[in-house]
Amino acid sequence: MSSTSFPPHALHDYALLADGERGALIGPDGAVNWLCAPTWHDDAVFASLIGGAGVYAVLPRGRCVPGGHYEDGTLIWRSRWVTTDGVIECREALALPGEPGRLVLLRQVRAAEGTAHVRVVLDARADYGRAPLTSTHRDDDGVWHLHTGRHRLRWQGAPSAAVRAEGLTAELVLRPGQSHDLVLECSDSPLPHTPPLADRAWQATERAWRRTVPALERTVAPGDARRAYALLRGLTAHGGGMVAAATTSLPERAEEGRNYDYRYVWIRDQSYAGQAAAAAGAPELLDSAVRFVGERLLADGPRLAPAYTVYGTPVPGQRELDLPGYPGGFSRIGNHVEKQFQLDCFGEALLLFAAAERHGRLDGDGWKAAETAVRAVAERWREPDAGIWELDDRPWTHSRLTCVAGLRALADAAPGRPLADTCADLAATVFAETAATAVHPDGHWQRAPGDPAVDAALLLPALRGALPAGDPRTRATLAACRAQLTQDHFVYRFRHDERPLEEAEGAFLLCGFFMALAEHQQGDAVEACRWFERNRGACGASGLYAEEFDIAQRQLRGNLPQAFVHALFLETAARLAEDPPRARPGIPPGTSPYPVQHPEPPGARRPARS
Repeated sequence: MSSTSFPPHALHDYALLADGERGALIGPDGAVNWLCAPTWHDDAVFASLIGGAGVYAVLPRGRCVPGGHYEDGTLIWRSRWVTTDGVIECREALALPGEPGRLVLLRQVRAAEGTAHVRVVLDARADYGRAPLTSTHRDDDGVWHLHTGRHRLRWQGAPSAAVRAEGLTAELVLRPGQSHDLVLECSDSPLPHTPPLADRAWQATERAWRRTVPALERTVAPGDARRAYALLRGLTAHGGGMVAAATTSLPERAEEGRNYDYRYVWIRDQSYAGQAAAAAGAPELLDSAVRFVGERLLADGPRLAPAYTVYGTPVPGQRELDLPGYPGGFSRIGNHVEKQFQLDCFGEALLLFAAAERHGRLDGDGWKAAETAVRAVAERWREPDAGIWELDDRPWTHSRLTCVAGLRALADAAPGRPLADTCADLAATVFAETAATAVHPDGHWQRAPGDPAVDAALLLPALRGALPAGDPRTRATLAACRAQLTQDHFVYRFRHDERPLEEAEGAFLLCGFFMALAEHQQGDAVEACRWFERNRGACGASGLYAEEFDIAQRQLRGNLPQAFVHALFLETAARLAEDPPRARPGIPPGTSPYPVQHPEPPGARRPARS
């Protein structure tokens, strides 16, 4: 057996363990075949997902049917296998609180019914599987110590493991009801002298998740909302930056070259997550977003990049790893986004700061960052940009209207500040030119001057207050998207060409939640729920969402899990729990159509699990 004996699965079948600093993708066969360390964008020590060496597997002997679920409001995963002789479970987590330089991966195997026969394989290979193990030894306590590349690993719980070509292998036999702990540490610096105790690490992790994830009872789907919030929290590092996804180069479309590295912090996605947290009354993620986005604006001003590493440093350029890649894709790391200008990032940042101010959570540095963003819009709004979909540079309508929404939202959030008049005047200027050049003869917003097509992203500006819900252009845009970009209550971003929508790409789940919010804003609660429920169901077995959904094959496409989909899911779950706003022309631009949600009091949190 080798690490290639653990082939990749359909994305539908994966779960994610995450502690904020890094994430581990685990398949139904009990194999962790993706884990980068010490943080998200660093090299993988388990890379079999994209064709490299390296895997950490706990799997039953013999025939079995896999399953699993997350414990409520956590990223603690319970793998479960029904075998011919009984039931085996494996409780799995990255220990919380996560440390920036060191991970602790907890796995607790239990014979739930009958006797459990379990095989364990640990094959750690740094540098995406290209670095060999340079040393392997077991101390007198039965603890293994390993080195690969710059990584140092320590493994408890398998003193009888044997060193084989496929890695360290162990056989476990557990009596009915018996459990067994495995604890793996990995660090790029010397490990602590004393190994962690499994019981204490589990208790600390359970407490951390209980403290972190609120009850979110004021949503239409509290359980799924808690999972979405936990996922967003699991993707958020100690410095406040939230990566867009845990993986790299998983194909959006097989053999078409659309494979990207999303293990970085996109300003837009982070702003979506902060606004979703504000809508749900959960301020921790709001504060993290404001801190990270604010620091980047204060540092880079009008030259704000679309994305950064979690450390706030530039995203490295794209390059190939020369690995087979996930089937249908390539093995790419880095991202060409570092060369782009995306105007809507400034508008999303302003919307984020306005949400924080409405909750009384925007401090002096936040206001300085907001002022910087306003100046950047004034300086750069006439420049072509790559837009939300990161295409060729044009004066994209969505980018400009998003800036209008952000300016109006900030002016509305703090009417007494001198900056409010500046925001209102600049918003009026940008809106007037956009309206003069980017309204289709049929009355809907078009993608750009000279591009008459409709784009699902153009649903968002009206939701954010760029113009009233009752404005004819808002309603015409919704009708055009509904008529031209939807299929079976799923939404596509735009038409690439004359091909049927589904032949060009998968349905875009982010846009499905835009549509639900747009219908809700227009007062149609029933139709809003139809869109919400249809897209809510387009998740994997673990409840996680990728970027796209292949309607015909019922498969997830693109990197996993995609943060901005979970952010819009969370926001939509919160908004749909409210009465639909009254969509009428008299609502002034810049006024949020939704009431402010206030944080839940501590007593509203769900009780601790036993």
